[in-house]
Amino acid sequence: MRMSDLIEGFIKELFDEEDSIEIQRNELAEQFNCVPSQINYVIATRFKPSQGYYVESRRGGGGHITIKKVNNTKSDYILHIINNIGNEITANEVDILISDFLSYNMIGAKEAKLLKVATSDNVLQLDKMEKDRVRARIFKNMLLNIEG
Repeated sequence: MRMSDLIEGFIKELFDEEDSIEIQRNELAEQFNCVPSQINYVIATRFKPSQGYYVESRRGGGGHITIKKVNNTKSDYILHIINNIGNEITANEVDILISDFLSYNMIGAKEAKLLKVATSDNVLQLDKMEKDRVRARIFKNMLLNIEG
């Protein structure tokens, strides 16, 4: 497992007990024997509003970070994701969202596979900027049609 995956898993385990957690970036970096910027990277890429999280960070004193999990119905959660995707999304961001959908039992394995295949780089043979725009439109449309 990559360091980012381990850190993400650890943070997500903290949510088993609460909907809001506070962590100290330097302490977490020490625990995982990594630099604090690695913690920043994980939080910035895996705990975004589009993935159902709100992040508040305070500089100084080791960098306190509060992460709040959005708890909504399946359809509310999917609409929240759609509204926060924006006009572009990368294949990696889609993979992270699909993984989250699976772990929250929002979709099944078959739906996950269809979402991944329809938004893959193999299908979208366009230049990078256009590819991410088309991928976002396809992904949002597919999410709108997932039954709640």
